[in-house]
Amino acid sequence: MVPAESTESERKYEPGPTSRAPRFLDIPGVEHTGDPAEMLLEAVYFDTPDMELARRAITLRRRTGGPDDGWHLKLPLGPDDRQEIHAPLGQPDAVPPRLLERLAAFIRGRELSPTARLTTRRTTTRLYGPGGEHLADFSDDHVHAAQLRGPEPKGREQGTHWREWELELLHATPELFSAASPAIAAAGARPAGHSSKVARALGDAWPAGTKRSPIRPRKKGPVRDLVLAYLDARLTEILDYDAGVRREEPEALHNMRSAVRRTRSALAIYRPLFNKDAASRLEDELRWIGGILGRPRDAEVMRSRILANLGELPEEQSSGPVRGQVEHELGARYDGGYRRALAALDTSRYFQLLDALEAFRDHPPAKSKAQRKAGKASAKFINKGIARLEKSERKARKTTAGPRHDKALHKIRKDAKRLRHGAETAVPLYGKAARKLRKSAHRLQDVLGQHQDAVIAREFLAGLADAPDLSEASKEIYQQLARQEQDTAKQSHAAYLKAGKKARKLRLGG
Repeated sequence: MVPAESTESERKYEPGPTSRAPRFLDIPGVEHTGDPAEMLLEAVYFDTPDMELARRAITLRRRTGGPDDGWHLKLPLGPDDRQEIHAPLGQPDAVPPRLLERLAAFIRGRELSPTARLTTRRTTTRLYGPGGEHLADFSDDHVHAAQLRGPEPKGREQGTHWREWELELLHATPELFSAASPAIAAAGARPAGHSSKVARALGDAWPAGTKRSPIRPRKKGPVRDLVLAYLDARLTEILDYDAGVRREEPEALHNMRSAVRRTRSALAIYRPLFNKDAASRLEDELRWIGGILGRPRDAEVMRSRILANLGELPEEQSSGPVRGQVEHELGARYDGGYRRALAALDTSRYFQLLDALEAFRDHPPAKSKAQRKAGKASAKFINKGIARLEKSERKARKTTAGPRHDKALHKIRKDAKRLRHGAETAVPLYGKAARKLRKSAHRLQDVLGQHQDAVIAREFLAGLADAPDLSEASKEIYQQLARQEQDTAKQSHAAYLKAGKKARKLRLGG
């Protein structure tokens, strides 16, 4: 069963010892309320031995009682919002596999075990708008909490007790929080001083969070900030797409591979700003995981293009044994590649790469030149990328048609991709000029990517055509498909020559 997913938006408050429920009808937009409903909830919270989930403001619990009993995973989205994922109750100590997929990139092989048990007597009042819409739920909670870790957990079973209020939005906009503040304050409550019930339950055992102030690069600020902001955004993408790859979501593999490549490009472009060995080690590891993610993706792309070309042939050719053979060969490549990718995502090598990326971001091994002004420094590095591309183009013009020329064009494509990623890093500083350069480099990368895909597909088809005991009819179809790829390569080369003229004129100013 696929866990249900929703977005939770709520705020917590600490009422005084004699506080009564707010006057709900004093809240602008609230027309009437439902009758208070009482329930008893029991939740056991889980975390790693070093409380990694808590450090990341992630909550995992198994709760019984109430209408949504089961496993709940909550991932932070903003100050008041969290993504909430539900799974059935299952076994008390067995975290559902689908939730573990969401957590794998964060727990990185660590075990999960109970940290606290909370018993809550909850009284909930529904708040309705003038049209009868269910705006929000107001909950008055009396909580008993017991820690489940430490040298003498049984000695703490008496636990702690407190009362808190929660206002959770359902169909209301966030403006309801501000609208409700006067009524809640008048009832003698103030915003809670803890982020969650389990945080209050664990007290001093609750770790300091990992929340960092966002890095905002400026033209006159250090270039290091520009690089770290870009790496931080890409690392966030990698962690997000990791779960999608594990669940085999459409495009997750492609998106994660792209984030890995862009990270590696940024490290390569700005390598002189950092300790060479540290940056190079990260590049090597990113190349490793990117290559593994690329194999099933490449098979998927080739399968789609060949079957599309096959579909343009007459029915008797397109639906025969050739289609079955192409699907079998490339399907096997894709399935085998995906299995290897999933296996790689559960290795200590991959988890160590994630650790190293976070350590590089949080404690960058920067040289003194990383303090140079971002505007001029980034333009210098990116314009070097343009010179690198032009050098590869000059070399390609000295080669004749054939494998050497194909290889030279592939080198241009890789340089264009790196330039595209470099221009992308500079968008916060150079805006339109950087976006224009990124678009131009992307165009080069795209047309030469078509050329490279055609070259690889042509070689694959030639191999199938040479198979022993192949019928003449099938051989002719493979040869026809190979000729289509040859034509595509020629067209892509012509498109590259046209696109290259625009790219050669672009530069970023200092």
